[in-house]
Amino acid sequence: MRKILILFLIIFGIFLWGGFYLPKDSEAKEGKLFLVETGQNLFQIGKNLEKEGLIKNRFYFTFYVLIKGSQRKLQAGEYTFNPSMSVAEIAKKIISGDIAKMIVTIPEGFTVKQIEEKLNLKLPGENLEGFLFPDTYEFPLNVKGEDIVKKMMENFDKKLAPYQNEISDSGKTLFDVITMASLLEKEVKTKEDKELVSGILWKRLESGIPLQVDATIAYITGKKIIKVSKEDTEIDSPYNTYKYLGLPLGPICNPGLESIQAALYPESSEYWYYLSTPEGETIFNKTLEEHNIDKAKYLK
Repeated sequence: MRKILILFLIIFGIFLWGGFYLPKDSEAKEGKLFLVETGQNLFQIGKNLEKEGLIKNRFYFTFYVLIKGSQRKLQAGEYTFNPSMSVAEIAKKIISGDIAKMIVTIPEGFTVKQIEEKLNLKLPGENLEGFLFPDTYEFPLNVKGEDIVKKMMENFDKKLAPYQNEISDSGKTLFDVITMASLLEKEVKTKEDKELVSGILWKRLESGIPLQVDATIAYITGKKIIKVSKEDTEIDSPYNTYKYLGLPLGPICNPGLESIQAALYPESSEYWYYLSTPEGETIFNKTLEEHNIDKAKYLK
């Protein structure tokens, strides 16, 4: 009798092991979204998993969760499952709340408008430009605009935390530093060029000379500009750095850390002028005469 019982337990153990750890279809490749609604219990979830063809039998799922003592830990949300996943893998995801996420990369220099277009979502809030840190993020599939803003601004605060003392000691406001960084982000490409241009622009500000940053015109018009026209320089906008002295009204994009560092640590030089060629090279000049010669040469 004892041998029969042992044999039964072995067979039952193999039966459970196969149910827990062998997937319904190990060859399946396509994932499927599965919703666990708030208030659903263990048995309802198991029934729906079986109905959706994700597990062989609801019994395995319910029994696995019960022996783990996790029936009260199942979390609502939208999950991505695949029939090639075992019952144990599926259960662990629901127990841990490992919901389906979208991974999105926000490039350095994206404007708020571009971020909204990429996410296909409206971002609520004022004065967001410049303070949504460009990075790679994970968001729930049904994320709300305010949650995206919160996460990106929290990341901004985290990335800027090591520089708070330097910003305070510089005599500049954080807003001014980020505004300058946004100009650098759009104007030039390399770290070295950003530092040099930063030195030029801060020097121009201190000397009461217009910044004349082409990227601010592009921000106003929404168009890519290779050469600024006389008409462009006369656009009446607080972002027009040809028409008005000082920094523009605010940031013109969301700059990356390299541009922020360049705004904070400018490189001093004898240069007062610069231009970017269509190929992306930055040409620096000490005098307006030299600058005009290079403009005629490179910006035809």
